[in-house]
Amino acid sequence: MSNAELNELKRKYVANGAASPATAFADHAENAEIWDADGNRFIDFAGGIGVLNIGHRHPKVVAAVKAQLDKVMHTCQTVMPYEGYVRVAERLSHLVPVRGHAKVMLANSGAEALENAVKIARAATGRPNVICFDGGYHGRTFFTMAMNGKVAPYQTDFGPMPGTVFRAPYPVDYHGISEDEAIRGLMMALKTDAGPTNTAAIILEPVLGEGGFYPAPTTFLERLRAICDELGILMIIDEVQSGFGRTGKMFAIEHSGVEPDIMTMAKSMADGMPISAVVGTDHLMDASGPNSLGGTYTGSPTACAAALAVMDVFEEENILERSRALGEKLTKRFNQWQARYACVDNVRHMGAMAAFELVSDKNTRTPDAELTGALCRKAREEGLILLSCGMYGNTIRFLMPITIEDDVLNEGLDIIESCLESLV
Repeated sequence: MSNAELNELKRKYVANGAASPATAFADHAENAEIWDADGNRFIDFAGGIGVLNIGHRHPKVVAAVKAQLDKVMHTCQTVMPYEGYVRVAERLSHLVPVRGHAKVMLANSGAEALENAVKIARAATGRPNVICFDGGYHGRTFFTMAMNGKVAPYQTDFGPMPGTVFRAPYPVDYHGISEDEAIRGLMMALKTDAGPTNTAAIILEPVLGEGGFYPAPTTFLERLRAICDELGILMIIDEVQSGFGRTGKMFAIEHSGVEPDIMTMAKSMADGMPISAVVGTDHLMDASGPNSLGGTYTGSPTACAAALAVMDVFEEENILERSRALGEKLTKRFNQWQARYACVDNVRHMGAMAAFELVSDKNTRTPDAELTGALCRKAREEGLILLSCGMYGNTIRFLMPITIEDDVLNEGLDIIESCLESLV
C-alpha cells in the first residue's frame, strides 16, 4: 500500500492519541536507513527513540530470532520456563553494576520495568513513597506518568495521578539549577513531603532522556548514594534510554563509579524486540512473594534470543569504542555549528548520547522551541529523521545507530547544516 492509502487507514482506525503525526510509513530498513511505502529513503537519526543502537535488522539478531521461531514462540515463563530467560538473567547479572550479587526479572517495556522496580523497592523497605526528578521520563503507565517530571503530553488528559510520588530538582547548570540547589531541593522534599522513614526509593536517570540529554554530575550521584545509605532509601537508576552502549559504556552510571541498588533497562536491549529488565541486589529482588512479579509475555523466547544476540554483538564488534568515537565525531561538528550559528548553543555529549540547544539569544539562553520544531520538520522533508526533546522543547538529540556508516552519518549532518542555513 502507498503512504496515502495507509494514512487514510490511520485517519479512520487509529486513535488520535496513538496516531503518529508522520505521514511516511516504514516499509523496510537497514542499519541507519529506512525506506517508506513509496520508496523514499530516510536517514535515521532517531533509532526508534534509542532502541536501535546496533542498527535496524542487525544480521546476528535477525538470525537469532529466526532460529528461536523454529523452536518455540511462547509458553509463558511462569508456566513453563525456557533457557533464554535464565541465560539473559545470568548475562545481565554480570554486566550490571549494582551492589552485591544481582538477580533479574524481565518485562516488556521501560514503563513495566519502572513499575516493577517500585514494587520491589516497596516490598524490600516496607515504605510507600518515591522521589523522582524534574525533567525525568519513566513511562506512560499510571504510576510512571506520576513519576514523570513533565506534564504535557503524558499526564494532560488523564485525571489525578497516583500519590506517594514526590519531586526534586535535577541539576542542570545551563538552566540555572546547580548541584547544591538540587541537593537542597531533595532534602526539602524529604523534610516537608516525602519523609525519609516513608521513602522507599530515589529514582533518576543518570542522563536525562526526554528531559534534554543532561548528564548528572558524578559528585551529585555520589551525594545521592550517600543520602540513600544514611536514610535507608534505595537508589534506583533508570537506564532505559542511556543503557546498552549509548554513552560509551554499557550503562551511563558506570561513568561515575556509583553502584545503585536497582537498575532498569529496555530500548536497545534487544535491537527492536520488546523486552526490559529490572536488575537489583539479590535480597531486594527476592523481597516479594512467589508469582508477585512477571506477566504473560515478559521475557518472551524471541525477545530473549534477540537480547542474547545483542550482548554478543557488543562483545564481538567493539560497540562501546564505536560509541565513544561517534560521540567525538558528532561533537566536533556541533562545535563548528555553535561557533558559526547564533542559535546553536550548549553542545554536550556522553559517548554517542549527544545533543545541542537551539536558542534565540545565547546571552540569556532563551530556548527557541519554534526553531527546533522547524528544524526537525525541514530535516524530515530532506530525508532525515531527527528528534527534539527537553523541558523547553529546544534540544536536538541524536540517537542514530552506533553502527552508522561514516558516509551516511556525514550525509545526515550535512542535511542538518543545510537546514540551519535555510532557517536562520
